[in-house]
Amino acid sequence: MDSVIFIALALALGFKHSYDADHLVAVSNLLTRSQSLRRTSLMSVSWAAGHMATATVITILLYTFRETLLHEFLDNFELAVAIMLIVIGVLGLLYEFGLLHRHPHAHPDEGSDGKEHVHAHAHGWNRREHRAMFSIGIVHGLASNDELLILFVVSLSVTSLLGLLGGVAVFSVGVVLGMILFGIGVSYPMVRWGGARVRRVVNVGAAILSLAYAGYLLLGYEGINVLPVLML
Repeated sequence: MDSVIFIALALALGFKHSYDADHLVAVSNLLTRSQSLRRTSLMSVSWAAGHMATATVITILLYTFRETLLHEFLDNFELAVAIMLIVIGVLGLLYEFGLLHRHPHAHPDEGSDGKEHVHAHAHGWNRREHRAMFSIGIVHGLASNDELLILFVVSLSVTSLLGLLGGVAVFSVGVVLGMILFGIGVSYPMVRWGGARVRRVVNVGAAILSLAYAGYLLLGYEGINVLPVLML
């Protein structure tokens, strides 16, 4: 029974963690451009994979070297999130106003090879999207710092490295599920009803929100989680 409770709590904490505002603001800038729910789900998984890769490594390091000042060094990574949000917001605005190339296209003189060009170009763009989501997740994972260590060692009384790894694994599943659910929630209205004008407004709004939240973090305010009901 204790194991079941532990798994349930770790899963719920992971789900809640995925709804940190800096996570949602960053990924929204890419997810609102998704053309299908399957693509959205895969992009969400890419973000979660990057996030949990670095978060797991940092948690293990902090647990292993907990008597050192490693956590003070890692605190510097929190600034990276604000900088990343600024970059994401600026790039989002540049894309929407046509200052950066984004869409696959076919040239008029390509003839029958035009479709192949579009397919290859779109496939390459999809790979870049997944790499971007994975990279965003890596930065978010670096900024998690000692959050996972506190959750498991202090809140859930984990006393071994093996127990910590098991908890992080279950936590990661919760993060994946939470981000997939958010991604589908963001993308579904866009896929079903979003025309070009609606997409432009939403994408510009997401970029501006990214810049605004970056400013909020740079002013020294603590991050926000949109699921306070799951506070444990």
